[in-house]
Amino acid sequence: MDLKKNKIGILGGSFDPAHKGHLAISKEAVKRFKLKKVIWAITKKNPFKKKSSLNLNERIKTCKKILKKIKNIEVRFYEDKIKSNKTLNLINYFTKNKNNEIYFIMGADNLINFHKWYKWQTISKKCNIIVYDRYGYKKKSLNSKTYKSLNRDKLKFINFNKVNISSSQLRKI
Repeated sequence: MDLKKNKIGILGGSFDPAHKGHLAISKEAVKRFKLKKVIWAITKKNPFKKKSSLNLNERIKTCKKILKKIKNIEVRFYEDKIKSNKTLNLINYFTKNKNNEIYFIMGADNLINFHKWYKWQTISKKCNIIVYDRYGYKKKSLNSKTYKSLNRDKLKFINFNKVNISSSQLRKI
């Protein structure tokens, strides 16, 4: 293991809205994988969802409020800088610096459809993928095309003391 590597976690999403589940898996990833930091890479629009209930600036503001006293987790918007909303392009942006080792963080619900993401197999070759279990998704995610086909050295499924909350639940409130 190269101790000089910048171990950076990326949790991508629309954060519509951000919640304590995002925070819990981010903190746990920092601790478990000895990450220097986790970046909440907020997207203008999730390609798999119809639309966000809050606009981008409101979502960024909510994230910053949640992260106010957290030093090693930050929210960033990269789409204007990288001219894309594709995860692969974000990973490529970070891996330009050969000193960065990237850990892409997602919930088990995202693993189920990960094989539909743009160049998903290339993403898995360029970074480590950390999948956190979510209520009701474990069996389906462990039986997914992605889980069955990816190298276990690059993909880690984490059984986690789950926070039973989701952005879609919060939007209904």
